[in-house]
Amino acid sequence: MIKKVLIANRGEIALRIIRACRNLGIKTVAVYSEADADSLHVRFADEDVCIGPPLATLSYLDLKRIIAAAEVTNADAIHPGYGFLAENAEFADICEECKITFIGPTGQMIRQMGAKAQAKEMMKKANVPIIPGSDGLVKDVDTAAEIANTVGYPVLLKASAGGGGRGMRIASAPEELETAFNMARSESAAAFNDDSLYLEKVIINPHHVEIQLLGDNFGNIIHLGERDCSVQRRHQKLLEESPSPIVNAELRARMGEAAIKGASAVGYRGAGTVEFLVDNSGSFYFMEMNTRVQVEHPVTEELTGIDIVAEQIKIAAGIQLSLKQEDVTFRGHVIECRINAEDPSKGFRPGPGKITSFNLPGGNGVRVDTHAYAQYVIPPYYDSMIGKLIVRGNNRQDAIRKTLTALDEFIIEGIPTTIDFQKLILSHPDFSSGNFDTSFIEKCLREEAGLTK
Repeated sequence: MIKKVLIANRGEIALRIIRACRNLGIKTVAVYSEADADSLHVRFADEDVCIGPPLATLSYLDLKRIIAAAEVTNADAIHPGYGFLAENAEFADICEECKITFIGPTGQMIRQMGAKAQAKEMMKKANVPIIPGSDGLVKDVDTAAEIANTVGYPVLLKASAGGGGRGMRIASAPEELETAFNMARSESAAAFNDDSLYLEKVIINPHHVEIQLLGDNFGNIIHLGERDCSVQRRHQKLLEESPSPIVNAELRARMGEAAIKGASAVGYRGAGTVEFLVDNSGSFYFMEMNTRVQVEHPVTEELTGIDIVAEQIKIAAGIQLSLKQEDVTFRGHVIECRINAEDPSKGFRPGPGKITSFNLPGGNGVRVDTHAYAQYVIPPYYDSMIGKLIVRGNNRQDAIRKTLTALDEFIIEGIPTTIDFQKLILSHPDFSSGNFDTSFIEKCLREEAGLTK
């Protein structure tokens, strides 16, 4: 077993990894920037190392500083969490060269799934349903126009190296294509230092449903069911749940089988997620694969009782999966609300600052993953997520009621938060009835919540 894990991350995911390591009897090392000196992950790790100034490029994204911290503390493994270096193939390669276990897939696997156009082609060869569009990258506007005329408008120009909604533009008609192409290319170049694009037909008002996978070094891959991530704004997820209100046992089995086929095509190991779009007819299409633990992984943990982060660590240590597909069972219904330091009435503008009052909800089936506390100062340099509220009920309606109760008990004062906005989502009749899709926020809640563009 791994003896000491350096956590190359911050915030709630760093605390989550520390907890999993402690339960496995593994020592931990926290790295932190100067802005995070008072963060709880620094307090609860066995050791800690300051790796630089507040800017992420000079600390959490600095490969050399993180490797140096691992070497000076004799850490034999690194867990990247999510974001930052989690899907950085070069980082995974460097860890291997330095004989440090990277708790995740190999650099080659990250590259294969990270290049969206290449991943799409691999899924096609593995007989995983894909969204109609370009075969590989689109070199220029004229080529994009030819493909768009073939698959039909609207179409989506999408950064091959992208993620998180960046480098994506929709063209609803031929006259919009050139502008959308140029904007997507410019944004992709700025965000990822890579301006390559591919083109897909837009699936109208789909559900965004992802399948959680675990794969070991012995060729065993299982799925842990789905998560519905359709409640999102500008491709940023706000609320996740499982089971999905549109997925039955038969569709779950087909999507799970397709996800496993796709992961098997690269011999995938570790925790990963295959993301699909599901249309009104129940047809589903591959979007992308995330080669890391997801923000919303607690939904699946509470639904199945399986510690995904602990399984990641054991897989990285070379331990064979102890679970078979038939061992995976589901308990009730789980909802996760992301609680961000943002003001929805001002376009979700981040609101860093000091938390003056802080109270966590409790009760049966209520879990909160957070690194925040009273008098903690949310720094302005990083993602604005304060924490995640995860609630399990006997069924979907029970879970909705319990989540609303928990949100009423969740007190954060001194900064703006999305707590009240989450209440609006859960109280909306279309959400309660399951009659929603990825356009839900824009169509149903924009006016009610006073949202700005």
